[in-house]
Amino acid sequence: MNTPNNKNINLMRKLLFSLILSCLSCMTMNAQEVYNSIYEKAKESFENPSSSGIIKELNQFKLDALDYMLLKMREQMPDSSALFLDKEAYALHDFISLYAKSLLEVRNQPKVFAVEIIKIFMDASYSNPLFDDKDLELAHTYYVDKNSMTRFSLDTDWRRAYLAASVQLKKWREKRLQ
Repeated sequence: MNTPNNKNINLMRKLLFSLILSCLSCMTMNAQEVYNSIYEKAKESFENPSSSGIIKELNQFKLDALDYMLLKMREQMPDSSALFLDKEAYALHDFISLYAKSLLEVRNQPKVFAVEIIKIFMDASYSNPLFDDKDLELAHTYYVDKNSMTRFSLDTDWRRAYLAASVQLKKWREKRLQ
């Protein structure tokens, strides 16, 4: 029997359910916001005709790494959150920024310094896989390319790699000061 009280309860349930669905759709719209922002900025820089070759190369790597990350996460980690993807994308951005900044700092110094910095970042990327991808040809496309400025593995846990590169860079700088 539907009494006025039961009708109100059913109406409240429907309203609550609608409210929950609305909140979920808003959360979904905000999901991957960082990832999307970094992707779009990299794409703009890459496609900008006035960008230098170095800027294009750094941003091409970002685009490929972000595409790879999204693909592998959907394959191997379908239950992972958008927050995880955002954190990895942000760490990738920080990793590339630190790399570029570090190379700029030694541009007027002996070439061996740049080689050592490149090795620090290559090692940090290679030593911190995220997916343990067996398709090494794909995962190491950039890593094995001796002509690439971004010789990093696409299969990288960018948060761990950033920390590893930061620690090694600090040790490298301290060694230079001795």
